[in-house]
Amino acid sequence: MDKIIADLRKDYTLQDLSEKEVDPNPFRQFQTWFSQSLAAQLPEPNAMTLATCTSEGKPSARMVLLKDFDEQGFVLFTNYNSQKGQEISVNPYAALVFWWAELERQVRIVGTVEKISAAESDGYFEIRPAYSRLGAWASNQSEVIANREFLETQLQEFQRKYQNQEVPRPPHWGGFRVIPQEIEFWQGRSSRLHDRLLYTHVNGGEWKIERLSP
Repeated sequence: MDKIIADLRKDYTLQDLSEKEVDPNPFRQFQTWFSQSLAAQLPEPNAMTLATCTSEGKPSARMVLLKDFDEQGFVLFTNYNSQKGQEISVNPYAALVFWWAELERQVRIVGTVEKISAAESDGYFEIRPAYSRLGAWASNQSEVIANREFLETQLQEFQRKYQNQEVPRPPHWGGFRVIPQEIEFWQGRSSRLHDRLLYTHVNGGEWKIERLSP
């Protein structure tokens, strides 16, 4: 074992997390924590790990960006033909993890996944920078390519194609919504005795809150 890695540790002492203080609604609790991450000026507080699985249960994970959330769920955008898009199409379940190290916090979300409406995807695509819209056409996400030059040539071709006109949303590009069944809020505590509060969706739209052992 590498001694340098083995010796890496930090004692978490900033805050605690109490059942008496959290909001009974996990979306409002997430809004509170997300607002605090913005106020703390954390780098890319909307960055999250997205984990998906194939139909055989082979997992994969990557960092993506949260672009919207409300009581319907958490929204991200991607190429539907990408690895994550294909895995979601055959196994519509996913997990999200937010890690806000400076606040010694993480949020874990598990749920089902659905495509958002075409109108919602259009609305977001229209406010993306022009280079991002062109990039959505140029990149066949997750496919093997010969070299970087191939990608740059593709971009140039679409720049010429859509010169002096609006770039439409590719039909293979749009949003997914993760609809939570569970949301866990984790606050680091001293001696690795962390606070973990798990919200579980129950019948009637209510949420049950339980404390988990760290």
